[in-house]
Amino acid sequence: MRKMIGSVLLFILFVSMFALPFAATDAASQKVYKVPIEKEIGKGTYAFLQRSFSEAKEAGAEAIILEIDTPGGFVDAAWQIAKLMDETELPVIAYVNNRAISAGAFIALHADDIYMSKNATMGASQVIDSAGNAAADKAHSSWRADMKSAAESSSHERDPEIADAMADRSINLPKYRAGVGELLTLTAREAEEVGYSEGTVASFKELLQVTGYENAEVISTNKTFAEGLASIITNPVVVPILLSIASLGLVLELYSPGFGVPGTMSLIAFVLFFYGHLVAGLAGYETIILFVIGAILVVAEFFLPHGIAGTIGSLAIIGSIIMAGGNPILMATSVLIAIVIAITGMVIIMKFFGKKLHLLNKVVLMDSTDTESGYVSNVNRVELLGRIAKTSTALRPAGAIELDGERIDVVSEGSYIEKGIRVTIVKVEGSRIVVRESVEKGENE
Repeated sequence: MRKMIGSVLLFILFVSMFALPFAATDAASQKVYKVPIEKEIGKGTYAFLQRSFSEAKEAGAEAIILEIDTPGGFVDAAWQIAKLMDETELPVIAYVNNRAISAGAFIALHADDIYMSKNATMGASQVIDSAGNAAADKAHSSWRADMKSAAESSSHERDPEIADAMADRSINLPKYRAGVGELLTLTAREAEEVGYSEGTVASFKELLQVTGYENAEVISTNKTFAEGLASIITNPVVVPILLSIASLGLVLELYSPGFGVPGTMSLIAFVLFFYGHLVAGLAGYETIILFVIGAILVVAEFFLPHGIAGTIGSLAIIGSIIMAGGNPILMATSVLIAIVIAITGMVIIMKFFGKKLHLLNKVVLMDSTDTESGYVSNVNRVELLGRIAKTSTALRPAGAIELDGERIDVVSEGSYIEKGIRVTIVKVEGSRIVVRESVEKGENE
């Protein structure tokens, strides 16, 4: 009996020696993607998250953890990120490491679970315009609905009134310091109390333990240089500046002989604009093709008549720029700003430097035949006064006379004078020479 028990124990030990490595391998095969959401949320943030989510899915990750520390950002980018989170098949955990303010709170509410560090805050999500003021009623109402919908659609059935108080100053929740005129911002403890957080953790390591991924391999993703550059370029504040540089550089280049610094500056600005929007996933190659076609037509305008090619080319360039942005209204505004700056620059250059700089001499004539430059409209031949000549044509009252072999156009004082009659030049007014028939005896034949 003892031998049998001993044999069974040895068999179990033998099997365990082989089973433990496989169990350890299964635990180690778990992968969790750690994706940061930092600084301002924009189009570049969405492009980065889209790539990270795709990599996590291809790698067979168990979950995606968004480490959030952001003051907010742009609403359209937050909408795209929220849609991305809703459509992914992987569990998404929001870890608010410091701040999830404004658009950051909206994104956190779309996660399957929310955890916060001890000093973290979440809320203050009123939508504002580019000037920093409260958005119009239409946009504000839409954003409030989105915030409440995000809370209601959560598997944790979060209270939508809390989300509404984060977005609307008129909601009164004095228990959480949200009086009338104040936006609600929750601390980690308050968020846990109202069900807006599943727990408060001291570190990312503790978060892994709480969520059951303590043995998983953590793969951190970070923005590439291209994605970081795209985040800057696609910023709605940077876009009009970049387009203004491009347009002003183009105007300056037209006033410069050859291809120089202004043209290079304009070209770089356009390349950066399309490169950033291409990386951010906002622009396709069709927009670049349309821009190139427009540029070719504008250049062709210098060799073709009527201005049709230039007009079509300009419209193609403007259309490609508007198509490259995710928000047509914002892009159209940016283009308008760039055009105004370009026109202003052109006016200033023509007014103060027009005669010193080269401006497409085939298009604009810069020289003027003014008196200061030594030009006169005609010669005032005062030396002809009092001279006697013979009419070479009849004067009705205009005609011609002949004087010392020179034919001169004249007018009579009003009367008809026949051909071959001697006349006296009585007045010279620029090109107007007035004659009178000579009445002295013997002067006419």
